[in-house]
Amino acid sequence: MKRGGGRDSDHNSSEEGTAEKSKKLRTTNEHSQTCDWGNLLQDIILQVFKYLPLLDRAHASQVCRNWNQVFHMPDLWRCFEFELNQPATSYLKATHPELIKQIIKRHSNHLQYVSFKVDSSKESAEAACDILSQLVNCSLKTLGLISTARPSFMDLPKSHFISALTVVFVNSKSLSSLKIDDTPVDDPSLKVLVANNSDTLKLLKMSSCPHVSPAGVLCVADRCHGLRELALNYHLLSDELLLALSSEKHVRLEHLRIDVVSENPGQTHFHAIQKSSWDAFIRHSPKVNLVMYFFLYEEEFDPFFRYEIPATHLYFGRSVSKDVLGRVGMTCPRLVELVVCANGLRPLDEELIRIAERCKNLSAIGLGECEVSCSAFVEFVKMCGGRLSQLSIMEEVLIPDQKYSLEQIHWEVSKHLGRVWFPDMMPTW
Repeated sequence: MKRGGGRDSDHNSSEEGTAEKSKKLRTTNEHSQTCDWGNLLQDIILQVFKYLPLLDRAHASQVCRNWNQVFHMPDLWRCFEFELNQPATSYLKATHPELIKQIIKRHSNHLQYVSFKVDSSKESAEAACDILSQLVNCSLKTLGLISTARPSFMDLPKSHFISALTVVFVNSKSLSSLKIDDTPVDDPSLKVLVANNSDTLKLLKMSSCPHVSPAGVLCVADRCHGLRELALNYHLLSDELLLALSSEKHVRLEHLRIDVVSENPGQTHFHAIQKSSWDAFIRHSPKVNLVMYFFLYEEEFDPFFRYEIPATHLYFGRSVSKDVLGRVGMTCPRLVELVVCANGLRPLDEELIRIAERCKNLSAIGLGECEVSCSAFVEFVKMCGGRLSQLSIMEEVLIPDQKYSLEQIHWEVSKHLGRVWFPDMMPTW
């Protein structure tokens, strides 16, 4: 009896194990059915797709019909960057031509935030214009034309470029941001822009646009009263423009960037802006960031820094004299950031001290091929104190003296900054 009972017990245990396995299998099957990735809510898939690179998103769209439907949802195509490069001459990736055709065919009316990144070839710039000319059913909110190397848009016939750009200006009734640096845009095309988008335009960047005149920029300022950011070359800046930006109808400007560029020494005339125009401008927009990039030769600085101007950020891309930097300290009380790429072999001790005394808002400074004594530099940091959030000084700039050596200076500067600081060092590779 006992022996038989043992066999019954083993049999029952076997049946119980089989039943348990079957139960687990059913649970697993039910769980896999409830977690069917193909049946996920489209809103969830959409959020995942937004984080995927375009190529990965295209591959994922081939998984099932549901994912393919999400791939073509308008929300995924509101923001797009066309990358146009010639494989034979560029190592940068490019948007596939077939994908461009699909976008034009199925999603052009969904596009709102568009940029074109092109290499230095004329063919890539032409391709960008061809795409622009086909965007007749879309209403863009932002448009950026970016040349990754030499400005290739300037190689195009002006009429071809203007024709393509006008298509966007006419069909986009709510354009708020336009970045068209280094392009052949001209005054008549700006008038088309203003006629169709004057109520919505808030940002305009068009540095190095040789076909635009001061009158063309003035037209924009007179009509686009909501403009908050503007970037242009110095030859387009005028007293009339500053007064237009200071009118009661115009909103307070937040950012004004001026590029002061000379390609050939002595061949470019730089006019002076009246102090009264700057004063009116700063009264109207007291918190504006006035950013100025200087790429001039030494003898061309004469019209600048002769009286107080409201510059907040100054960048000197070429060698600048001690005299000019001394005038900066006297005429730029709103200065927040100063970058000097080169100066020469005469120490800038007095100039730095004057800047520290007069520019009470200075919080960032960078010095390249310059010379400053260690004692003067420590005094400069001591006067500015902890407000110097950015302090980029090459080690070669600092000249040891009787008071401080290079080994001692980083401790002294760190003490006045309230944080550890070391001078920048040139890589040895």
